[in-house]
Amino acid sequence: MSDTDNDRTPSLIPLELLFGNPDRAMPRLSPDGTRLAFLAPDEGVLNVWVGPVGQERFQPVTSDRDRGIRTYFWGHDGQSILYLQDTGGDEDWHLFRVDLQTNQASDLTPFERVQAQVIEYTKHHPSQMVLGLNRRDQRYHDAYLLDLMTGDMQLIAENPGDVIGWVVDAELAVRGAMAARPDGGFDLRVRPTAESDWEVVLTWSADENLNSQPVAFSADGDTLYLLDSRHSDAARLVAHDLTTGVETVMAEDPIYDVSAVEIDPETREVQLVAFTRARVEWQALDPSLARELAVLARVDDGDFAIVNRTDADDRWLVAFTRDEGPTVYYELDRTRHEVRFLFYDRPALAGYTLAKMEPVTFTASDGLTLHGYLTRPPGGSKAPFPLVLNVHGGPWARDVWGYDAEAQWLANRGYACLQVNYRGSTGYGKAFINAGDREWGGKMHQDLVDAVQWAVDEGVADPARLAIYGGSYGGYAALVGATFTPDLFACAVDIVGPSNLITFIQSIPEYWSTYLEVLYQRVGHPEEDAEFLMSRSPLSRVDEIRIPLLIAQGANDPRVKQAESEQIVAAMRRKGIDYQYLLFEDEGHGFAKPENRLRFYRVAEAFLAQHLNGSDK
Repeated sequence: MSDTDNDRTPSLIPLELLFGNPDRAMPRLSPDGTRLAFLAPDEGVLNVWVGPVGQERFQPVTSDRDRGIRTYFWGHDGQSILYLQDTGGDEDWHLFRVDLQTNQASDLTPFERVQAQVIEYTKHHPSQMVLGLNRRDQRYHDAYLLDLMTGDMQLIAENPGDVIGWVVDAELAVRGAMAARPDGGFDLRVRPTAESDWEVVLTWSADENLNSQPVAFSADGDTLYLLDSRHSDAARLVAHDLTTGVETVMAEDPIYDVSAVEIDPETREVQLVAFTRARVEWQALDPSLARELAVLARVDDGDFAIVNRTDADDRWLVAFTRDEGPTVYYELDRTRHEVRFLFYDRPALAGYTLAKMEPVTFTASDGLTLHGYLTRPPGGSKAPFPLVLNVHGGPWARDVWGYDAEAQWLANRGYACLQVNYRGSTGYGKAFINAGDREWGGKMHQDLVDAVQWAVDEGVADPARLAIYGGSYGGYAALVGATFTPDLFACAVDIVGPSNLITFIQSIPEYWSTYLEVLYQRVGHPEEDAEFLMSRSPLSRVDEIRIPLLIAQGANDPRVKQAESEQIVAAMRRKGIDYQYLLFEDEGHGFAKPENRLRFYRVAEAFLAQHLNGSDK
């Protein structure tokens, strides 16, 4: 049934359309531009399909029958597809290569309990890739040079135990290293050649470590592009001359961090820079690209991202995200300055009325300016609405404008959905991030309380029908809402959220060991700050729970272990507190399999409808 009249209550959007597999997604042009690849279901599981450009003759070239493929790219030889896959959500990613002549897949990293990270892969070295592998030591990723044809690999940079990331130049030489310091800051080490000794060229303090990082070397290797907040609050794009030490600011904003950088794959010069303000805004540093930006601005009023380029860089694949419609993909011919529509990822959404996502700004109780997004029910519903406060994970991340399946689901069911970039969120400069230090369950939660009060004062939210909902850090926030402020919310939904900050920090994945000092500084030390961390842990306040609680957990989650959910469930069981608990035996940190996603959302929908008097299908 089609909805075109916003003055009436829209039809319910099926959960399968919102949270099932897309029809097609993540298109990629082959290096020579003659073929197109994308993800689409094959026997109900996302796989890679390939076919000639401009023709509907696509065939699956992978045969995953379990979790589905979510990350893939073309081999620069044009004859292979490369993809990453883990087992059951354990995040021990393996790199696979598919020969397109035979469709046979080869596991190029067939090692148990080893995580592969793609560091660098360029068209100038089509048969080689630099990989990070924690094969030698579970705690650290060394850099390896992999031969994609033979599977042979060579250790080219050994991690001394403090490197959290490697930077590779145009010739695949490992010449940069981001190293953790004991004080929580980061050193940037650089060497002139792969055989030279390392030198520290700059240091980012503990207050600058979440919005500063290296981006890439220039083509000649003499300049390193950086996102840098040493001499500003917001991260600027800086060119650091490694010979003279002179730094040149290339792009900056007084409030917002640089959020994306597009580099010419041939010249390695910076072309475009993005700032994510209320929406994504692009700036052309290469004046010749002003025409491309103008062409794309006329195509669609959504926010765009370049997802793929041909090796000749004559064609781009561009994705537009919009708040009231599915993601749409186009091919941009840079020679003719023409755009060709490819497809929508979920075309059936066009038959339903979706809701607008409104950027909002308000002031926290201590005077800090906060930003977020409000999605109200479309159609004939009138405020005040039951409201779901949907808290983003991280917490060092942020919500952005555009199509959001959960926001649309909630709005379609009659709820207002409020998403807040509370203090500690990224994108708004280092002072805003640092305002969240040691404030888990403190001022970070007060920001969420202030957001709800703002929505009530604005007449948007019904104060008697408020829910708190989220995953990862957002799941922790939901548990905090149920235990620290149980009188504010009518119910809470926690997805893979920590319940005990001490055990959470003590059980992080081994390969996060180089981030420990960051956690100690920004959250707390499990031994030195044990009493403080326990006071900020929902597990310590189980007796305060007076609202219905839904908890969902993946059994294989490497980041927030199953024990984080089990221990608060056990405490509620002992005390006779009512709860619902969903354990997914074949999932990790979130739900990759559509059948699991649908199971969760069906339960969550009924839960919210029961306790907020909303609609359910």
